[in-house]
Amino acid sequence: MRGALAAAAALLFAACAQAPGRPAPAIPADWAFAGERAAAVVTAEHGMVVSADRFASEAGRDVLAAGGNAVDAAVATAFALAVTHPQAGNIGGGGFMLVRLADGTAAALDFRETAPAAARRETYLELADSDPDASLWGNLAWGVPGSVAGLWEAHRRFGSRPWAELLAPAVALARDGFEVSDALAADLEAFWDRLRELDERDPEVWRRHTSWAASFRVGPDAAGRTWAQPELAATLERIAEQGPDDFYRGRTAQLILDEQAFGGGLISADDLDGYRAVWREPLHFTYRGHTVLGMPPVSSGGVTMAQMANVLSAWDLGGSGFGSADTVHLLAEASRRAYADRNALLGDPEFVDMPLGELASADYAARRRATIDPARATPSTEVGPGAGPGPRGDDTTHFSVVDGSGNAVSLTTTINTSVGSHVVIGGAGFLMNNEMDDFATRPGQPNAYGLVQGEANAVGPGRRMLSSMSPSIVLDPDGELLLVTGTPGGSRIINVTWQSICNVVDHGFDVGTVVSAPRTHHQHLPDLLFFERGGLAPDVAAELAARGHELREREPMCDVQAILVRPDGLRTGAADPRGSGHAAGH
Repeated sequence: MRGALAAAAALLFAACAQAPGRPAPAIPADWAFAGERAAAVVTAEHGMVVSADRFASEAGRDVLAAGGNAVDAAVATAFALAVTHPQAGNIGGGGFMLVRLADGTAAALDFRETAPAAARRETYLELADSDPDASLWGNLAWGVPGSVAGLWEAHRRFGSRPWAELLAPAVALARDGFEVSDALAADLEAFWDRLRELDERDPEVWRRHTSWAASFRVGPDAAGRTWAQPELAATLERIAEQGPDDFYRGRTAQLILDEQAFGGGLISADDLDGYRAVWREPLHFTYRGHTVLGMPPVSSGGVTMAQMANVLSAWDLGGSGFGSADTVHLLAEASRRAYADRNALLGDPEFVDMPLGELASADYAARRRATIDPARATPSTEVGPGAGPGPRGDDTTHFSVVDGSGNAVSLTTTINTSVGSHVVIGGAGFLMNNEMDDFATRPGQPNAYGLVQGEANAVGPGRRMLSSMSPSIVLDPDGELLLVTGTPGGSRIINVTWQSICNVVDHGFDVGTVVSAPRTHHQHLPDLLFFERGGLAPDVAAELAARGHELREREPMCDVQAILVRPDGLRTGAADPRGSGHAAGH
């Protein structure tokens, strides 16, 4: 079966990418879409939702079919993911939403978590020896959640259906239960294994946490069973009736504070009451005549991709071919430099002045491009930030939505690492994030994703932690909607999202090939070029090593959920075969 699938994969890649006059892509012969199944492409005349979970995608699709718009569907999908994909879907985390309406209106919503007012860098520095994982596990890892406030704000501005109607699918899934997938069963069992490890470190605290998490213990053989979450259903019912007032000031807020007080955390009632989602101006940049809409800081995705686009625009990646040594080398070198700037210069715009205009400029790209040797890798020790700072004052999930009118939403949301802080809010049935680790809690030291970041992203009261989340929307040269894309994956998000865009613009891939193609990743430090197992042809890997890249093979990267609008207006959607996602259209 695998051999037949690999052969089919090779034929599909060749058919999609071998434009006239261009070389065939260098797809390894044994590459089988990073797994045992090809991406299923769904075509729809009207609306499309692609998310990491079938139940969530269908909840969003049903909202579209009932007359809701793309934002309505996004709200329904996000809340459903909080039930069926709790590894990353959440009400205890945050994220970013990019909206592009059919009339050209674009908006970017930042509902990233914030540091509690009591958060100080000294808190984590003092715990560096006694509890080096304080920013990852337990109550000190929590940022103030933004998801409920963000979804409410998006609905207030753009929604067309009643709020409670949009939460109804999530309430039903939590109350009545849903069939557990293989992936969810495995992730929840891994969660339980980690809880046992944490219990051994601090039994007094973690045994209480473990008792609240009992509802998440579905067992290693749970795949195919029905899993209901009555406490979460009650929480979602309160949010459906009261909106964010319940979560930030009502019964749910009190349950958060009760759990926070027991575990010695920092979030206060004022932190919850004062949380606000923020509308920002989307970042726009062009790449080979296409317009890309991305998130501005505190997301680092838009700025970093803009830099890579400007640098790479001087080279014909389509001509060099997908997966060739030249293409992979140039992607890595552009990324190496863009990540060096990202890690050193970007942070919360309310607290840090950033040279964004310079970073996204053609002149700056030309200076950075001039330092790239097309034949040799530049050691990261020789690559620092190329701009001066202004004056100082994975687990994640992504989904894409397009409605029948051409309105589009690209939304990425997270609780950081899989199942976040590993703390379930007692009586409320949801997991809390561990986003404090996305700060540079110890500037100059790597975080959970290996990113080495600087003072611009240091811990501070009320700050939003820098993020790699990169929800993106691409318009064709005529300004028409072309692609809605994004992915989870921690520090790899930016590169994989950017490669999904390149695979459409440079290589002409269809949506199934976009989400299936092998990926590479370079983030400046560590100085390694990561590639998916089996994702580089042996001769390409040898050539890259000869150019000075230190290659590191790793498990499949990320989980792209994309929608591509064809010239005839039909929406084509595909979920990444690396995950268990689903495209649903009508």
